[in-house]
Amino acid sequence: MKKNIFKKIISIVAVGVFAAMTIVGCGSGASSSSSGGGGGKVLFIITDLNDTFRKTLADAVVSQASAQGVSLDMVETGGVLDTEIELISTAKSKGYSAIICRPADNATALQLNVLAGDLPMIYLNNQPSDEHLTADKYIFVGSDEYTVGVYQAEYVIKKLGTKSMNVIIFEGERGHSATIGRTASVKDTLRANGIDANYVFVDYANWSDTEAAEKFGIFLKTGQTVDAVFCNNDTMALGAIQAMKDNGLDYTKIPVCGVDATADGCASIAAGEMAFTVLQNAEGQAAKAVEAAKVMGSGGSISSIEGASDDLKYIWVDFEPVDASNVSKYQ
Repeated sequence: MKKNIFKKIISIVAVGVFAAMTIVGCGSGASSSSSGGGGGKVLFIITDLNDTFRKTLADAVVSQASAQGVSLDMVETGGVLDTEIELISTAKSKGYSAIICRPADNATALQLNVLAGDLPMIYLNNQPSDEHLTADKYIFVGSDEYTVGVYQAEYVIKKLGTKSMNVIIFEGERGHSATIGRTASVKDTLRANGIDANYVFVDYANWSDTEAAEKFGIFLKTGQTVDAVFCNNDTMALGAIQAMKDNGLDYTKIPVCGVDATADGCASIAAGEMAFTVLQNAEGQAAKAVEAAKVMGSGGSISSIEGASDDLKYIWVDFEPVDASNVSKYQ
């Protein structure tokens, strides 16, 4: 537990400091609520909509709330912990029956749970550690991030047909559960398949195409070669491909792998550029998160929801591999 953060939380709760917040609708900059069906009132907290997947996920949560008869308020915090603290600590008094939260820092989950009290917390898109989850109370809805690297590595192994390769990995946000799981599983899968992987460049590009392109340029200055590029999301993969184009590298012979199966990512695959991606099903995650908020908010159990784990701490939504052979299905 981060003691300094915990002390800060207690202090803020005790004195009732109000953190500035803006309730925004999906893309409208205005309050967004959809009522009906007695589905309860849900607070949806998200850091920002600057990332392609987060924007898609937020849109899907709002849409699913409407479809499932849930009244939902979405708040974009800008990744400010104080704002998350204020929102969660006052949620019950404002009549919310459950909270869906994409935390800025998953390491603060224990403290956020303390603030939520008996209000159910559904974490989304940034997975807390298992010890900070509680059956039917504080849960995570998402996809098993470890699967991503397995799919990526298996594709590259088959594509290159070699036991030795120079590898670049562009990682997402430092400390993010997806960054950790996706990167670890690439390395583990290559090793498990007897691949002699030489990691010529591994660095954070923070989900950004611009950062990925800049750092690919830094890699080129080392004078090394690369056989495969693994990226924690599609946006970074597209940045890597642009850098390869700018520097005359043949991306058709150097497979670049992404994650999310975004519209741009799928278009790149269809154009013969990006080699591979993995669909992270934003609509599926949103549907399960809203359903969990509705069920838990009324005192029920997620055991009735498809994809719920046996320990009732998780609801899993499968990843799906995408390449040139099936990309049309995802466009």
